[in-house]
Amino acid sequence: MIPNSIEAFFYANQNFLWLFTLTLDLSMTLLMYRLFGRLGLTAAIVLAILLANLQGPKLTVIMGMETSLGVIFYSSIFFATDLLGEKHGRAAASQAVLLGFGVSVIIVVMMSMSLLYLPSARPESAQFSAEIHQAFSRILDFTPRFVFGSLLAYLISQSFDVWFFHKLKAWTNGRHLWLRNNLSTITSQALDTVLYAVIVWWGIFDLGTALRLALAKYAFKVFIAAFDTPFIYWARNWDVSRPVGGRLALPQR
Repeated sequence: MIPNSIEAFFYANQNFLWLFTLTLDLSMTLLMYRLFGRLGLTAAIVLAILLANLQGPKLTVIMGMETSLGVIFYSSIFFATDLLGEKHGRAAASQAVLLGFGVSVIIVVMMSMSLLYLPSARPESAQFSAEIHQAFSRILDFTPRFVFGSLLAYLISQSFDVWFFHKLKAWTNGRHLWLRNNLSTITSQALDTVLYAVIVWWGIFDLGTALRLALAKYAFKVFIAAFDTPFIYWARNWDVSRPVGGRLALPQR
């Protein structure tokens, strides 16, 4: 799918790849908002949850620190809920958090159900089916610890983020968007990181490794919170009462 020359460039420039992926993810979130308004932003939250769940187990090294690839997509959820709360109010942001929680539960249940299906044993496809089944089992075979820890950390940290964002907005009389965007995200991400590290990573790894992974992830989350500030300022002044997506039409022939 990706040309070999581009693959080779990104293999050799992993830090740049990470920044490119982050920028692309935030840009796609804004595009969804620009095209479809509040509905598009809610859809972007659900999509980020799906991507974070699928890519969360993949560990990589960025800027000399080992971290989960899912940190990009999970952090963008906080950006999207902050933007949703800024533009459409606390109730809309809280509803999106609960929707994301519901989607997470459905993803876990349905993916777990998919593992109950045996791979095809027909000679012409048996090897391929077995390999795919093994790959699915490796990625999707969630332990109860992972399910409980992931869902609990998401629900608590996201609910806190929405509450604290609007508390800061009230304290500052609606001024200093950069402050509430960064402070609410940084504190709620700290809460999320601690919960996830203690409940999920500690047990898969020893406590020292779990804390090291947690600190690395939190460093990236703080960076992402600062990095997404220009994006939320850019979108704050958009008029999406009539989103572009509402006027999309097929070309006339």
